[in-house]
Amino acid sequence: MVESDLIGGYAQALFAVARAEDLLGTVEDELYAFGKALEQSTPLRDSLTDAALPVENKKAVLHDLLGDRATPLTISLLGFVVDAGRSREIPKIVDELARMVSQERQHVLAEVRTAVDLNTKQRERLAQALSHATGRQVDVKIVVDPTVVGGVVARVGDEVFDGSIASRLEDAKQALGSV
Repeated sequence: MVESDLIGGYAQALFAVARAEDLLGTVEDELYAFGKALEQSTPLRDSLTDAALPVENKKAVLHDLLGDRATPLTISLLGFVVDAGRSREIPKIVDELARMVSQERQHVLAEVRTAVDLNTKQRERLAQALSHATGRQVDVKIVVDPTVVGGVVARVGDEVFDGSIASRLEDAKQALGSV
């Protein structure tokens, strides 16, 4: 089986269970956040992918880490993926799940990197601005990334909207250098 088929199959399974439990939006958001945290945290990634650690220990890490931060369904679905020996693919699986959910809504997915989490009102304004800029309905997924320092960097498909402070400083530096 091709890796993309495997990832798509797991994403479809998670999608079906979350939809059947009427928790698709919540579970998708929680899984997406966890997938991005897993990408950014080497110790977490190592603890979930270490072949020497028993599966029960890996699932205990999930419970300890997520506890009250995620629904029991989200934790169970992650446990399912860990049981199957697919911890390494969690970020790709949840990316595909998010894409599937957006596609079902006839939206596109926007991954937005910020130094701090955004509140609901900020997320809504950002989604509106990105929808206006792209001409498509946008589902915003926030990734807290301290390297952004300030502002936001949004990726919608192949388009990147860089409103970060680092980008603005670089633009100013180049403008000053050309004077």
